[in-house]
Amino acid sequence: MSNRYSDLWKSQKWKQLRRNLFRLQKRVYKAVQAGDLRKARSLQKLIMKSRSAQLLAIRQVTQLNLGKRTAGIDGKSSLTYKDRFEVLKKLVSSAENWTHQGLREIPIAKKNGGTRMLKVPTIQDRAWQCLAKYALEPAHEATFSAFSYGFRTGRCAQDAQRMLFQNLNSSCNGIKKRVIELDIKKCFDRISHSSIMELLLAPAGLKQGIFRCLKAGINPEFPEQGTPQGGVVSPLLANIALNGIEEINPRVRSIRYADDMVIILKPKDNAEKILGKIKDFLNERGMEISEEKTKLTKTTDGFDFLGWNFRVQKNGKFRSVPSEENHRNIRKKIKTVVNSSNYGAEVKAEKLAPIVRGWRNYHKSCDMSGSRNNLWFMRITANRKFRKEKKVNRYKANKLCDKAFPAVGYEQFQHNNVKGTKSPYDGDLVYWSGRNSKLYDNATSEALKKQSHSCGHCGLKFIDEERVHLHHIDGNHDNWKKANLMAVHQSCHQQLHWSQKDT
Repeated sequence: MSNRYSDLWKSQKWKQLRRNLFRLQKRVYKAVQAGDLRKARSLQKLIMKSRSAQLLAIRQVTQLNLGKRTAGIDGKSSLTYKDRFEVLKKLVSSAENWTHQGLREIPIAKKNGGTRMLKVPTIQDRAWQCLAKYALEPAHEATFSAFSYGFRTGRCAQDAQRMLFQNLNSSCNGIKKRVIELDIKKCFDRISHSSIMELLLAPAGLKQGIFRCLKAGINPEFPEQGTPQGGVVSPLLANIALNGIEEINPRVRSIRYADDMVIILKPKDNAEKILGKIKDFLNERGMEISEEKTKLTKTTDGFDFLGWNFRVQKNGKFRSVPSEENHRNIRKKIKTVVNSSNYGAEVKAEKLAPIVRGWRNYHKSCDMSGSRNNLWFMRITANRKFRKEKKVNRYKANKLCDKAFPAVGYEQFQHNNVKGTKSPYDGDLVYWSGRNSKLYDNATSEALKKQSHSCGHCGLKFIDEERVHLHHIDGNHDNWKKANLMAVHQSCHQQLHWSQKDT
């Protein structure tokens, strides 16, 4: 019986389902751009009822999301193929009248020593939220500001980094400017429910579902405020609530990444007046500025933003390096692996490689010169630890360190910024697939160029947030010849390796 359900799931025409959903999302985006909200709402209803969108939402939360194994209040950490079709049946019958179950609370340690409650919905609630996100996101992408970069499809932290460079480099006289580092006090916990409901572009059934989703994760002290951190749709709701804060002062450039924001001031700008306008904007939405953490800084003194330290040097040149705190975190991660007595040297090298490569890829658009940023001391420490093992001589330890600390090229501000208010839902496949391909390097980058930025399995362009995987055609992971490598979607890679066992 279970084989029947697994065969039925695997035989779905996923390529066609993705096309169906994207076509509807594109129409929603264009309807909102044209100001036809009635048409947009009817198309959103169509997405909520669409079998394509429902199946893709279930696949997203059960197979592709990084937190797919996190259990909700019902204790289920994964769904069998039969369970997935049960969720589909429920989505078909009550997608427009969805009732949320409770949320599982997980305490997460904060930097200042406190704890933050992560509120995790059940898998079927996450599937409904993902479906709601498919309907809501294209409508709001048409209204979002060009200077908002956090939790948006097709945008990343490097866009915000590049925008800072464009506003603070020597040609823009950045040495005379000042920066307000804005911090919103408990942003996710204080967003007013009524303001979110007023700003939502959605049909009545979807609005009611979102309202129930908000009420499922309330704090008893603040029953009319907060979005549950841990929900699929929560970052989108936070973006909807904060949208417009970047444009309050048209003559002042504001750059926002989720609830982190920097405001660049020219010499004659009045910081108090600008902060006053922002306070009024936030008060309407139930939020307030954190007075202790909000700072006015000279660009020559430097400031931290998104894991980087930005500073204008005395010669007027703008410089970006990994921040002190970011560097402390990567050292801590490396030390945890290197000092662990649970693994041998070869396993340690395998575990270190993705950590170091990920860190270097994140920082490849800033200045990574010098022994501090190229992790020279950490490499020496790892080498010394590896050589303490019996069968690891100096030659082998050096080889393992090359494997554990893979080189990634860097160039200051090489990232190309996203054009204006462009969105993946505008239908410009060539632009978005080419742009997303630049996020990868080495063998993956070469495979993408060879395939004209299309998936080698399904043939669709890489335009959404789904990660690109490198597939070894002959199954031999030691064979890195170009003819043996194929760039595919993460979901397509799963299909290529599917067996009878559950994914």
